[in-house]
Amino acid sequence: MKRALVTGGLGFIGSNLTKRLLSTGWNVTVFDNFSRVGVKANLEWLRDGSNADHLTVIRGDVRDSATVTKAVHNVDAIFHLAGQVAATKSITDPRLDFETNTIGTFNVLEAVRSCSSPPFILFTSTNKVYGDLSYIPIEELTKRYSYADGRAGISETEPLNFHSPYGCSKGAADQYVRDYAWIYGLSTAVFRMSAIYGPRQFGTEDQGWVAYFCIQAFLQRKVGLYGVGKQVRDILYIDDLLNAFEAAYQHRDESQGEIFNIGGGQGNTLSILELFDLLEELSGYRMEWETIGSRPGDQMIYVSDISKIRRSLEWQPMVTPKEGVEQLYKWIVSNANLFHEGE
Repeated sequence: MKRALVTGGLGFIGSNLTKRLLSTGWNVTVFDNFSRVGVKANLEWLRDGSNADHLTVIRGDVRDSATVTKAVHNVDAIFHLAGQVAATKSITDPRLDFETNTIGTFNVLEAVRSCSSPPFILFTSTNKVYGDLSYIPIEELTKRYSYADGRAGISETEPLNFHSPYGCSKGAADQYVRDYAWIYGLSTAVFRMSAIYGPRQFGTEDQGWVAYFCIQAFLQRKVGLYGVGKQVRDILYIDDLLNAFEAAYQHRDESQGEIFNIGGGQGNTLSILELFDLLEELSGYRMEWETIGSRPGDQMIYVSDISKIRRSLEWQPMVTPKEGVEQLYKWIVSNANLFHEGE
């Protein structure tokens, strides 16, 4: 039976990945510091599911190299998802951001390097390593921004231009992950992710914007917007991301030392205002908002060019934004108790 370690395994992506791995016959060790909203509910969900006897949970922090070293041995794959995930938080607490994202990833790599049979490592990075991309011309349409030069998206050849401590910490980490494949021969891959969304995402103003606005629509709350709501991302439903994780492991020889931009691609883009239109249909609530300024380093539009991952890993997204947002909203409605607490 294959064995996996999922760092940050009780977060949104981590818990969904753990559930998928358990359902396909893996033994899974979850490594998490229990700091995120929703982790206790996610843990209960995993323990109540099938093959829960194949689940082990370690409460630990990736900044603790000794605990990390113990966790990485005797596994076939590591999905390194643990990290500080909000650009705004990185500005207010850059030391925590650096120690968690950069040193935490370094600890994982060094621990793996000490293994007699090093496992495959997949590290989740971010599109923020490309900076604000302000040099790319954009045009403003009625409800969204668009690339004015007709490009399909941002490819892996785009120059790195770290902007914000978060961009720096994740960018440094993803370069370390790639270099450990080159210098030490480790089996690694990096996913520079766009906006991932889906059930079990407890989105906040700082991170997880699709889920955050879905939750606010359900609760019928007025929201604050950074900018004017025309910012565009290529959004990727969680099940499609899990398929990509599986593809990276199955094609680990081809993906070794590679970096992939991953998101919904050109066919799955959405602006905030367009999301509001979908949510008004689903909830019957007319969204109310006010502008609260802008975020440093924010990209007015980011669309992943996913041609490399399509070609190399034989993967493509299957869930449309309309389908995915509807599934996420239904999950929120069916788990209303998780969102009404404290009101």
